[in-house]
Amino acid sequence: MKVTFFGATKTVTGSNFLVEGAGKKFLVDCGLFQGGAQDEIKNGEPFPFDVNEIDFMLLTHAHIDHSGRIPKLYKEGYRNKIFATYATCDLCAIMLPDSGHIQVTEAEWKNRKRLRRGDELIVPIYDAETALKSLELFKGEPYDRIIEIDEDIHIRFNDAGHMLGSSIIEVWIREDGVNKKIVFTGDIGNSDIPLLAEPTMIEDADFLVMESTYGNRFHIESENKAEKFINIVTDTIRQGGTVVIPSFAVGRTQEILYELNKIKMSNKESEEFDQRFEILMHTPVYVDSPLAISATEVFKENMELFDEETQELIRSGDNPLEFPGLKFTQTVEESKELNESNESCIIISASGMCEVGRIKHHLKHNIWDPKNTILFVGYQAMGTLGRKIVDGAKVVKIFGEEVAVNARVEYIEGYSGHADQQGLLNFVYSFIQKPKHIFLVHGEEEGQKVLRDKIKEQTEIPVTIPDFGETYDLEETVKLSDVIKEDKAKKYAKLEIIDRMATLREELADMENIVREDLIADTVNDEEIESLNERIKQLESQIVEIVASNS
Repeated sequence: MKVTFFGATKTVTGSNFLVEGAGKKFLVDCGLFQGGAQDEIKNGEPFPFDVNEIDFMLLTHAHIDHSGRIPKLYKEGYRNKIFATYATCDLCAIMLPDSGHIQVTEAEWKNRKRLRRGDELIVPIYDAETALKSLELFKGEPYDRIIEIDEDIHIRFNDAGHMLGSSIIEVWIREDGVNKKIVFTGDIGNSDIPLLAEPTMIEDADFLVMESTYGNRFHIESENKAEKFINIVTDTIRQGGTVVIPSFAVGRTQEILYELNKIKMSNKESEEFDQRFEILMHTPVYVDSPLAISATEVFKENMELFDEETQELIRSGDNPLEFPGLKFTQTVEESKELNESNESCIIISASGMCEVGRIKHHLKHNIWDPKNTILFVGYQAMGTLGRKIVDGAKVVKIFGEEVAVNARVEYIEGYSGHADQQGLLNFVYSFIQKPKHIFLVHGEEEGQKVLRDKIKEQTEIPVTIPDFGETYDLEETVKLSDVIKEDKAKKYAKLEIIDRMATLREELADMENIVREDLIADTVNDEEIESLNERIKQLESQIVEIVASNS
C-alpha cells in the first residue's frame, strides 16, 4: 500500500492524497489551493497523476480547500464514483457551482487587464456547468456504516465535528492476505463548535493522516468567546460603526447565527450586560452571501446531525438559525445598499479568508474608517488578504486599489472549526491500538514541527511531515519510495519567487507609509534621515542589478 501527498503539505489548502492498494488507485479529497500566486498557478496545472487510472474518490467534507478541484477532475475526464456523506453531497451541490461561477468571474476580471497589456488570456479552471455535471458522480453515504468498495477495500465515515457532514474516514485494505487500516481525519472539529457533535474518536489504525492546522496553538478564548463577541459588537455600534465579519459561507456563518441567537435569547446578568444586550437586540444582522443563505437552508434540512443541546432547542420551538433582526441579502443591489447606508449593523459575508466574493466590497467600504470593526472568526491561510489584515498590515490592496486599514481588527480564535493542539493530541491519545505511523498534513510547517515533537515525546509514534509529491510505502516500517521529479521541483521554486516578489511589493508599500508618516511628523533626526537614505539607495541598487541581470 502506498500514499502520495499532492496537497495540504506544509500548507492548509489543496488537500489531495493518492492511495494505491489491493490493485486500486483512489483519491482522498481534491481541494483548491488558496493564497498567493504560486497556489493559483498550481490550481491550473494538470493533475500530477493519470485521472483515467483513478478507480474512485473519498471526500472528507465540502469545504472548497478539500472539494474545490473536483469539477477540474471531471473536466479532465474522471467519471468514477465520489463517496461522501449525504450532507456533504447536499453542500457540494451549492458550493461547487458557486466556485465555478467565481472561477469564471475572476478570470474575466484578470483578462480585462491582460487584454489591455496585450498578454495571453487565461482560461478559468472550470465553470458552473462543469461543476453541476461533476455532481452526478457523488454517492451519498451515512455515518457509522461500513461500506464495501470491493471485497478487499472497505470504508466508514465518522463524524469529524468540523462542519455539517464532515467526516473522519476509516479505510480497510486487504493486500496479499494482509489487512491494513489507514485513517484520514479530514479536518478535526473544535470540541465546542455550536450546532455540531464532538469529533468521533477512532479505536485503532495502522496509519494516520491527520490535520495539524493549530498544531502549536490553543483556543484560549473558547470559554469567554460569547462575552468577547458581544463586547466587540456593542463597542462598535455605540460609536456608530459597522461590524464586518468575513465568514466561511458554509459552517462558520451558521455557527455565528447560532451564537447570536443564543445571546439574544439569554438571561440578563448585570446592568452592563443589560445595556449591551439592548444594543444587540436593536442591531440588524445581515447575511450577505447567496451561498451562505443556501447553505443555511441545507443546515435546516439536516438538523438531525446537530448536537443534543441544539436538538433540545429545536424541540422547544427555537430555531437556532433564526432570530429577530436577521436579514438575508440575495441580490447585488441589496448588497450594495449595505455600503451606501449609514446604519450601524453587523454584516456577515463570504469568503472567510477575504479572497473572493462580496466581502471584498464590504472591506473596501469599511476598513478605512476607525469607527468600524473587522472581526475574524476563522483561520486565515498564509498569503490571503485576511491573513495580511490579521497580521497588522497598514495598507491592503482591494480590487487593485490601496486602502488604509484604520478600522479596529479583532480575531476570536475560539470560534475556529479546527481542534487546537490539545484537541489534536487527545485524538491521538484516544486510539486503543495506536497507529504505527502518523503523517501530519493541512498545517503550516512551524506548527507541524511543534505538534510532531509533542506526539513523539508523548507516544513515541513515528511522525512524518510530507512534502508535495512524496510517496510513502506503508509497510511495517514506513519508507519514502518516490519524490516529485526535479523539473517539477524547479517549477515550484520559480513559483515561490513570484510569491516572494508579491510579498516584497507589499512590504515596500508598508515601509513607504511608515517612513512617510515619520518624515511628516518630523520624528527622525538628520543623522537617521541620512542613514535611511543610504540604505534605500543600496536597496534600489540591488533591485536594479537583479532587473539588469535577468533582462
